[in-house]
Amino acid sequence: MSDKCPSEDLSRQHGAFSWCELMTTDVDAAKKFYDRLFGWQMQDVPMEGVSYTLLSAGGKAVGGMMAMPPEAKGAPPCWGVYVTVNDVDATAKLAAELGAKTLVPPTDIPGVGRFHVFQDPQGAAISVITYAAGHGM
Repeated sequence: MSDKCPSEDLSRQHGAFSWCELMTTDVDAAKKFYDRLFGWQMQDVPMEGVSYTLLSAGGKAVGGMMAMPPEAKGAPPCWGVYVTVNDVDATAKLAAELGAKTLVPPTDIPGVGRFHVFQDPQGAAISVITYAAGHGM
């Protein structure tokens, strides 16, 4: 298994938290802070249209960090979590029916999978993801 994907059991289990991600206005400062705080191993990896840093603990990928994207301009730096789902589009539809507000519509991440970000009816944001077949394996 590659270090670019959480463990197969989590990345494929519907409803499991499977990834954490920091969006920040200062990636270099965040790298220094979290390196000193947690001793995470960090590896910059190429991704389409974005500079992405994988975060690993004990040799296993646990999350990532990236610069705040232009569409989030003005938002404060934040950590987000991903929950694995069997079908992002079906989950997005059900979330909307249950009162969620779409923040990022279902979107493909080339070579990774498909994700969706929404706010629950109380206003808390969360991301869901369906990993691409064979991702990280």
